[in-house]
Amino acid sequence: MNGASREALAAARERLDALTDNTSVDAAKLAEELAAVTALLDREVSLRRVLTDPAQAGEAKAELATRLLSGQVGGETVDLVSGMVRSRWSQSRDLVDGIEELAATADLTAAQQAGALDDVEDELFRFGRIVASSPGLRSALTERSAAASAKTELLRSLLEGKANAVTERLVVRLVTVPRGRSLEAGLDALIKLAAARRNRVVAVVTTAVPLSDRQKQRLGAVLSKLYGREMHLNLDVDPEVLGGISVRIGDEAIDGTIAERLEEAARRLAG
Repeated sequence: MNGASREALAAARERLDALTDNTSVDAAKLAEELAAVTALLDREVSLRRVLTDPAQAGEAKAELATRLLSGQVGGETVDLVSGMVRSRWSQSRDLVDGIEELAATADLTAAQQAGALDDVEDELFRFGRIVASSPGLRSALTERSAAASAKTELLRSLLEGKANAVTERLVVRLVTVPRGRSLEAGLDALIKLAAARRNRVVAVVTTAVPLSDRQKQRLGAVLSKLYGREMHLNLDVDPEVLGGISVRIGDEAIDGTIAERLEEAARRLAG
């Protein structure tokens, strides 16, 4: 992608990250729904062109997407897609490519939340090596005349119970809806997305009062240096912490709040 499409996709990625940082959002369900929208727009060329027509107002295109998708997919998916069609895209196909990438990223986020992202990345790589070493398998998975159901059944016989459910979903979608890509190119793209996701760390930060922009930047820089990885701050304000700051990264907690210090003092007195 280039130009307008690159900017539109970058904005969509940020919206997806903000959405999936909320643990109440079902990332796997979001991935499934985004994949369904991808398939719809891949089939319906005229609709895709309408939704990316630069002569139409962004809000009008967003309203059309909302009418079409409401009741068919969840509100989070509707909001994401509506936001994407508001943006300007260099080519109509770029919109579909972008939604497809968000679907894969949402599935990888589900794996990350379950602590299985490293496994998924490794399984995608190993599956690629298996396909490369087995011309017969590659032929069966890429044969255009073969039914999608037959390919799905073959993949499940290979992967079910032996690979993470996210790996299975990603590979099944890639094989059954290749959208003109080679199997190798598709797997390579998924591996790169997994690697990019793995290098992104989410820190849940709780404070008694909102942090200023300067404080956020300083905290993000300190945590990024400490962990050696890009750090995204998910900020929460809770007056009950009384003061200070609490940071949670995965299973690790760094608590410097007054409430925590008072509780620690009470525990010591009780002991």
